[in-house]
Amino acid sequence: MARIAELSKQLGEVALSQGVLIATAESCTAGAIAAAITDTAGSSAWFDAGFVTYSVEAKQTMLGVSALTLKQFGAVSQECASEMTAGALAHSLADVAVAVTGIAGPSGEEPGKPVGTVFIAWQRRGAVALVKRFQFKGDRLSVRAQTVEEALSGLITILS
Repeated sequence: MARIAELSKQLGEVALSQGVLIATAESCTAGAIAAAITDTAGSSAWFDAGFVTYSVEAKQTMLGVSALTLKQFGAVSQECASEMTAGALAHSLADVAVAVTGIAGPSGEEPGKPVGTVFIAWQRRGAVALVKRFQFKGDRLSVRAQTVEEALSGLITILS
């Protein structure tokens, strides 16, 4: 947790120095990224919105993820993560967004997508999303913590 708190603090410094607002779109982390960000004092100056879209329906209604994308690629996919960041930017004042979708476990494994599979997307407004696939190890809490760390680290990188 100390690592996550430090990353959030660093993210805040970078976001403030650039005058940008951040949004999150979360599935498998269920709001943990937004919580980590808002655990940092003063985050209201650089955090705009967090979307927890755990269900397929929420991804569609709140973020505009297309039914075709979900049917063709599934909710745990590069394509879905990319549409999630685009939706977070479209429905917020944020300048940059991060989205996560994955299988934290212990169940939910799909063909070619074992437990621990997570897609993280980062996107600046007006740019194309950068999406990475991760294969995290450990139990549900560990997979979620690793996802939060990577999401925050990636935001710092994309803003630096």
